[in-house]
Amino acid sequence: MPLLTRAGRRRTVAAAAVAALVAGLPAAPAVAAAPVDTALEWYDVTAAAVATSTRPQVTNNRAWAIGWLAAARALRATPAGADRDYRDAALASAVHTALSALLPESAASLDAALAGTLGRIPAGRAKDRGVSAGRTEARSLLGRRADDGLDPASVNPTYPAPAAEPGVWQPTPPTFTPAQQAGTRFARPFLLDRADRYRPGPPPALTSARYRADLAEVRAYGAADSTVRTPAQTDTATFWLGSSLTIYTGILRAALARSTRPIAERVTLVALFHVALVDTQIATSDTKYAYLRWRPVTAIRAGDDPTWTPLHTTPAHPDYPSGHNTYAGAAEGVLTALVGPRARQPYTVTSPSQPGVTRTYTDWRGPTRENGDARVWSGIHTRTADEVGVRLGRDVAAHTVRNAYRLFG
Repeated sequence: MPLLTRAGRRRTVAAAAVAALVAGLPAAPAVAAAPVDTALEWYDVTAAAVATSTRPQVTNNRAWAIGWLAAARALRATPAGADRDYRDAALASAVHTALSALLPESAASLDAALAGTLGRIPAGRAKDRGVSAGRTEARSLLGRRADDGLDPASVNPTYPAPAAEPGVWQPTPPTFTPAQQAGTRFARPFLLDRADRYRPGPPPALTSARYRADLAEVRAYGAADSTVRTPAQTDTATFWLGSSLTIYTGILRAALARSTRPIAERVTLVALFHVALVDTQIATSDTKYAYLRWRPVTAIRAGDDPTWTPLHTTPAHPDYPSGHNTYAGAAEGVLTALVGPRARQPYTVTSPSQPGVTRTYTDWRGPTRENGDARVWSGIHTRTADEVGVRLGRDVAAHTVRNAYRLFG
């Protein structure tokens, strides 16, 4: 064994003394775990349940709206003296009750999530009252929204193709699928008094300069073999091809996660967001089927380019207005009104149509701008359809925020 130097012996003695001193001290207190954010917890539970659904987008938005509006009502009616135990129990019970009825295939995962939330809430009157309030509000709202025309069969009824005429929508290649979402316009909105309340004027005439410019832009930038679309524009088109509900679930989650407001206000944000999106899709269907404007691929092939093909497959419903952009406009409108025009911190989102790719934003308008460009660069919408769609979505969002009090009357 090597001999220690005098300095080494001193360090060894000192270390032993410190060890002895520490051994005699009481154990350091354990660091308390951060409390669970129940709003964010049930946001993720809802997102996971909806993600497994094969129902139309508007039907899934309806599930979000009913569950979170029921929770918002239960929290608005918080009894005097109630604490966090009441609020957490009410939120979880409301969303669980609504989603179990609307998405019964997710019952097992919903039951497990509810057991987890209620299991960490101490037994007592606050917990019991919260559970009762959440269930009561959900059952009441489910009853009121029964037969509202947002079930899959009502949203997508049989819709015969109209007679082929210039400017009139026809099924599009390559599948020539019959028109979709034609029945959404007959559904019962949450807050709009009628589907055509904010219906925009007609699309540009086929003889107008605006129409010719719109079509020329799509023809050049939206073709599958475009020589002018840049790789960055192709990436934008591909990223925003994904489901609006899926992509905006990430955007709304960022707003919810960064909010420091009371839980009742955060739950109301989620509820109003989806109420606005349901009403927006009803208004979108109304406008699409009122004007029946043909898609760019039909227009271009009817001209002098019968083999023209868009970058991405055209959805099976009319061009005017763009549904992706009404969705974007409404989402932006609600977030701007209730959170402010900018995010508290930059946020990053993903897209199901471009796996592994993320995009980062600092406000709510950035996604709207990209949505408009993307549909042109995909070759599936005209610029006018995109711009009018954004305005329609913003109009419905403003109506939702302005009339939100009616949901809590």
